[in-house]
Amino acid sequence: MRWLARSGFGPRTHCPGTKLMNCNDKTTAPQHGSAATTSVLDLIARRVSCRQFKPDPVPEAHLRQILEAARLAPSACNAQPWRFAVVRDAELRRRIVEDGFLPGAKMVWALDAPVLVVLGMERSLVTHRLAPAISGVDYPWVDIGIAGEHLVLAATELGLGTCWIGWIKPRLIGKIVGWPRSIQPVVVIPVGYPRAPEAAVLPAYRRKPLDELVRWL
Repeated sequence: MRWLARSGFGPRTHCPGTKLMNCNDKTTAPQHGSAATTSVLDLIARRVSCRQFKPDPVPEAHLRQILEAARLAPSACNAQPWRFAVVRDAELRRRIVEDGFLPGAKMVWALDAPVLVVLGMERSLVTHRLAPAISGVDYPWVDIGIAGEHLVLAATELGLGTCWIGWIKPRLIGKIVGWPRSIQPVVVIPVGYPRAPEAAVLPAYRRKPLDELVRWL
């Protein structure tokens, strides 16, 4: 079974010349679920790269929930460049892992994940081609990173493990998932239940101390 999830385009609401949304207007964003019992900072601290997965299938409702989290991400001019391919078919997953990753890093462990989410980018003319030429900032890459992080944090909340894999052959993976050439695969994210969820604790030494990273003015 191949399931390609494609997000729609909403109205552009915060580019120059357009009406700004009122942050106090409760009707501008959908309400999802009840108040969170886990803080965002706790989810961020708990989220680590998972490379050992159980074979248990991931319920489609959970997949839709993490995709919804990604869909709600902000983007430059609300262009929403992200596209998603949700790959559950075993043969397609095998082709992605065995043929779609670049050589030099063995990532056969990704075959154990019951789901591979391919996160792709579809550029718009003004926001993604003309604007970067003026500002020097390639906005869709920023947008894709935000959407992907929404996805993996939502997965963490559901007890799912994830791992970002960017060492890929974009054109080949695009063919495997059936995307047109206008959509460029950017990253593959294996999704599944960790074999050792208790090991999902990031050692403090793996991150630089805040004082090395921040300049207070």
